[in-house]
Order: sequence, then C-alpha cells, then structure tokens
Amino acid sequence: MTARTAGSPPAALHPLVERLFTRHGCENLDAARLDAFLAAPGHALVLFGEDPAQYRETLDLCVILPEIAAAFGGRFRVGVLLSRAARVAAPRYGVRRWPALIMFRDGGYVGAIDGLRDWDGYLAETARLLEAPVTRPPAIGIAVRGADDTPACH
Repeated sequence: MTARTAGSPPAALHPLVERLFTRHGCENLDAARLDAFLAAPGHALVLFGEDPAQYRETLDLCVILPEIAAAFGGRFRVGVLLSRAARVAAPRYGVRRWPALIMFRDGGYVGAIDGLRDWDGYLAETARLLEAPVTRPPAIGIAVRGADDTPACH
C-alpha cells in the first residue's frame, strides 16, 4: 500500500485492525484528520468500520482491504475510520451499511462499496470507482414537505 501511517494505533485495537496500521501502512484517521487526508492529490480509499464486537464484518474487511490495495498496485492511499469517528463522518457520505469502503479523488466523493462482497465484486467495484467521476455524496434523506403538506424540494 502507498498509505502513510500517522503514529502508532491505540493499544486497545483488535489485532486485525492494528495490523492495518502496523503492517500494511494504512492511515489511522479520526474526524480531525479526515479532511486533510482526503485533500491530498489522487485517489484515497477509506474504510468506515464499526466496533468489531458489534459488527464482525469489520474484521473481515480488515483482512480483505490490504488484498484489494495490493491488487491495484498502489493506485490509492488507504485510510481507516473506526467506531465513533466513522459514525460522525458517515452521514456526510451517506453510509447506511457497515462496514463500507468509500473512494475519493482529490478530496471529492467518488462512490462506496458497502457491506461485504465476494472477491470479484470488490475487484469490479474498485476498478469502476477508480474510473468514475467525482460526484455528490448520497445524502441520508429527510423528507421535506411544504406548508400544505405536499412534498417540497427545499
């Protein structure tokens, strides 16, 4: 992976999560560092993970993520947002299902791969996202109604 490592990970991390930082060079992100990480030029893939005790799939993705990065030979930096930081940032990017991988380019949202997929699905979606244009992140919608209770645009 071509990701930078920002300090050592906290001691209480599950060993599979810790390995992302110590062995695979993923950047350990929090809400304060996310924007700076995304603003760097090029593609970035960010894991939005939840507490592995609640969402065991997060651990599955911790094993799969380095393999995805290796399959694409350094075409993107890799960052990891966990638990509280991921929950804080999730609405901004329309994350509805855990865990999720979100692709960015030059700070802009490109798209997401949410939940677990088979290997071919990860490869196909990652390749598609690397070629896709920057777009507006999907919002977690809130219905807006006019004064007369009719649907309204704003």
